[in-house]
Amino acid sequence: MKKSEPLSSEVMWGSTVFQTSCYKPILEYIDAQFEKYLEEELRIKRSLFNCHDTRIHICLYFIAPTGHSLKSLDLVTMKKLDSKVNIIPVIAKADTVSKSELDKLKIKIMSELVSNGVQIYQFPTEDEAVAEINSSMNTHLPFAVVGSVEDVKVGNKMVKARIYPWGSVQVENENHCDFVKLREMLLRVNMEDLREQTHARHYELYRRCKLEEMGFKDTDPDSQSFSLQETYEAKRREFLMDLQRKEEEMRQMFVNKVKETEAELKEKEKELHDRFEQLKRMHQDEKKNLEEKRRELEEEMNSFNRRKVAAETLMGQALQGCSQPFKKDKDKKK
Repeated sequence: MKKSEPLSSEVMWGSTVFQTSCYKPILEYIDAQFEKYLEEELRIKRSLFNCHDTRIHICLYFIAPTGHSLKSLDLVTMKKLDSKVNIIPVIAKADTVSKSELDKLKIKIMSELVSNGVQIYQFPTEDEAVAEINSSMNTHLPFAVVGSVEDVKVGNKMVKARIYPWGSVQVENENHCDFVKLREMLLRVNMEDLREQTHARHYELYRRCKLEEMGFKDTDPDSQSFSLQETYEAKRREFLMDLQRKEEEMRQMFVNKVKETEAELKEKEKELHDRFEQLKRMHQDEKKNLEEKRRELEEEMNSFNRRKVAAETLMGQALQGCSQPFKKDKDKKK
């Protein structure tokens, strides 16, 4: 698909493998149950008979009755699950497809599963007691089922069924759907085999992979004997070295972080110091300007006082000159 082509809602919502991570929660849950059982097995004092076994023994994978084929997402998901759990494909809402179309859909689904290498659970035929019925049920895969929560009166009894204008589809009627076949195969005939398959195949595969990750491995007859103590010590040394390496990385990361913080603080300190020096210079300049203005005002005040004294002196002399002729005129009149 070209980058310029827009993704349709169908493509983005499951018709292809764009949502490849949707099955991860299922895988994680199944592995978590295997992990609990493995932890119980590895205990010094273990009690597997009294242990609550939460391992998943069967996965009913419901398929939409589109009438065409499996979606790519279905194939990818079942391929990821087939090594983890027993898978039985089930066609949901089988009453939406005609009988002939349903038979064609079953053949198409089984053909696609085989061609893509998806291993689903096959009912065992080794036991003569159940060989005939299991062989017959294997031909009905995938089972087509119908569900309902409504109780409908059919004849003299109440049954679970879906009501349509043309009639009803009974959940437990084998002529209408495969619900009874599926229930009988799971709960009555093959429950123990499902448990055995889970333990002998799926859990053993998980256990082997997990122990290999922990450093345990089987030895050939020609090789040296296997030592659990040596394996434990080697794994312990590997763990301590890895822990020491991570500790050194964290210490170096902390040192680098401290250095970065110190550099940032020094830069901030330098900025504050420069700002302080700038304000100090501005203060000194303002102080110098005020001093100059104060001297100018003092000189102006001194000059003003000198002019005032001179003006008062001149005024006094003028008044004194005017008073002398006035006295002479008075003396003459006398």
